[in-house]
Amino acid sequence: MAEITIRVNGTDVPLSVDPRTSLLDLLRERLGLTGTKKGCDHGQCGACTVLIDGRRANACLALAVAQDGSDVTTVEGLAAAERPADGDLHPLQAAFIERDAFQCGYCTPGQLCSAAGMLSEGGPSAVTADLTDDPRLTPEEIRERMSGNLCRCGAYVNIVAAIADVEAGMREGAR
Repeated sequence: MAEITIRVNGTDVPLSVDPRTSLLDLLRERLGLTGTKKGCDHGQCGACTVLIDGRRANACLALAVAQDGSDVTTVEGLAAAERPADGDLHPLQAAFIERDAFQCGYCTPGQLCSAAGMLSEGGPSAVTADLTDDPRLTPEEIRERMSGNLCRCGAYVNIVAAIADVEAGMREGAR
């Protein structure tokens, strides 16, 4: 067993873990944070996406022991990370509801965490920026950046629209 401390959704959690335990299993089975979904368990579907130190990662591929000292945000902590005092939804959560960007909801937590990480990565790529003076992410670029997250129900059009709404709001707020 290894002794580690991980900050999960803003709270330091000291743990004793088997070195073979994935971050996904730790979150779901030990900490009861079942919003992070187990899909393929091979890093191919994105259902288990969380933010590790602000960057999106597949929790099924991350060993828990390797996260010692890391800051992990799951879908349960997404709103608190953005709005710690008021308890409102994260802007992405609100946009997913507004745009009906989910059907069964199984992929939604991973889609939300991935989108939050993607939006914090910044604006258009150098390729897109060379083609236009518009600083916003195009639907094509959003789809490309979100390509590691699969939706079996096919809600992609609404997912992209919800992310674009939030990205546009971020741009407006930055002005």
